[in-house]
Amino acid sequence: MSENSSHIAVIGLGAMGLPMAAHLATRFSITGFDPFEARRELASEQGIVVEATPRDASKHADIALLAVRDQSQAESALFGKEGALLSLKPGSPVILTSTVGPEAARALADRLAEAGYPLIDAPISGGPVRAGKGDLLIVVGATEQALAAAQPVLDHLASTLTIVGARPGDGQALKTINQLLAGIHIAAAAEAIALARGLGLDPAVVISALSQGAAGSFMFSDRGPRMLQAYTGGAEVKSRVDIFVKDMGIVTNVGRGCHVPLPLAAAAEQLYLIAEAAGLGAQDDSSVVTILSPDVSKDPG
Repeated sequence: MSENSSHIAVIGLGAMGLPMAAHLATRFSITGFDPFEARRELASEQGIVVEATPRDASKHADIALLAVRDQSQAESALFGKEGALLSLKPGSPVILTSTVGPEAARALADRLAEAGYPLIDAPISGGPVRAGKGDLLIVVGATEQALAAAQPVLDHLASTLTIVGARPGDGQALKTINQLLAGIHIAAAAEAIALARGLGLDPAVVISALSQGAAGSFMFSDRGPRMLQAYTGGAEVKSRVDIFVKDMGIVTNVGRGCHVPLPLAAAAEQLYLIAEAAGLGAQDDSSVVTILSPDVSKDPG
C-alpha cells in the first residue's frame, strides 16, 4: 500500500496519542478514538476525525496504533465488546506504542496472532512536544514482515528508530531500561532540589548552574523548572506520577524475574508510590519534589 492511501486508527488520544495522531495526519488518513469526550473534542478541534468506539475508528483502517495506558486498556481496545478487531481488516498490523512490559507485550502478540494480526512492539519515548514533531525515540520488537508494513508510520513518528529484535517484547525490554533511568533521574533531581531548599539556596540558580556540568541530566534540566512550578500552583501535567508508579513497577518486576538487583529503581519506585498515596497520582511527575520538601515557606522569595 502507498503511504498516501494508508489509513491509520489511533486508539488513545491522550498526552502522547493526540500529538502523534496530529503529526501522522500530515501524511496519512487518520481516525481516532479516546474514551474521554474531552480528548475526542480536542482531537476534532485539531482536524482529526474521531469515532465513539475503537471498532468504529478501525473500520477503514490498514493499521491500528495503540497509545493507551497499560495492558488492560490495550486488551479492551483490541478485544473488548466494541474492540478494534471487530472491524480491523484481517492481517492488518497493530502497533503498540504503550509501555506495558515484555511479558504483557508477548501475551498480546500471542492473542493477536491467534486472530490473524501481527503485533509491532514499539514503545515510545520523548514527550508530547517531540511526539507532535515526529521526533520520538522508538524501540521495536517485530518480525521483518510485520515491520515492513508499519515502517512508514514508524519512520514518520521517530527521529531515532532502533530495531531491538524480531520478537514482540524485545522493544518493551529496552524501554524498561529507559524507564529505569528516567525514573531514577527524576527522583535524583527531586532530591537535589529538596536539598538545595533545605540549605537555603535558590533552586533556580542550582538548576541553571548544575545543568551545565557533569551532574546534569535531561531530567534535571527538564523536570527541575517544573519542580519549582509544583510549589507555585502546580506544573503542567505532561507525565503523571501514576504513570511512573506503573512503569517503575514494570522495572522492578522485570528485574526480579531475571534475578537482577535494582536497588536504586526500587527506592525511586517507593517515592512515586508515596506521592500517589499522598494524592498526587494525577499530578505531573515533577510534583514528587513536594514529598521530599513540602515546606513552601523555605522557598526563596
